Amino acid sequence: MKIFLIGFMGCGKSTMGKKLAVKLGYDFIDLDHQIEKNLGTTITAYFAENGEEAFRKLESETLKNFDYPSNAIIATGGGAPCFFDNMDWMNANGLSIYIEMSAAALAKRLESGKEKRPLLKDLSEAEMVRFIEDKLTERERFYKRAGVTVNGISLSADAMRAMILSRQ
Repeated sequence: MKIFLIGFMGCGKSTMGKKLAVKLGYDFIDLDHQIEKNLGTTITAYFAENGEEAFRKLESETLKNFDYPSNAIIATGGGAPCFFDNMDWMNANGLSIYIEMSAAALAKRLESGKEKRPLLKDLSEAEMVRFIEDKLTERERFYKRAGVTVNGISLSADAMRAMILSRQ
């Protein structure tokens, strides 16, 4: 089974994905890391040089053309579900799980590493909260199409494992 973790940057897709993969005995794939490996550069550098539109096309192609193992937890980029038919594709090819968190909680998590995030690096704390609120408003309609929505604050790998196993 393929399990696609979706949600805003900083919600814990990679952290939870790694824990969940261990608990289920699945492979873990971080789509952003795979893109960087394929490019031989960082997403930040690619984004700066080529822009968001080129990155979103590359991200969609990587999502849909990656040779996934039969059982895998896939952490997607925060915007991946919101472009092209990516959300439909994920729902047709596995279980999508939206890790939901408030803008304030996300901003708190993202503050220390924001220089690695092209969309956040130049924002003050207050600007970052407003930016996240605006982006969540735009993206929620995609995120809410996930097969399952979980609370990113109270989330545990054991609870997610039990939920996934109940759906198999």
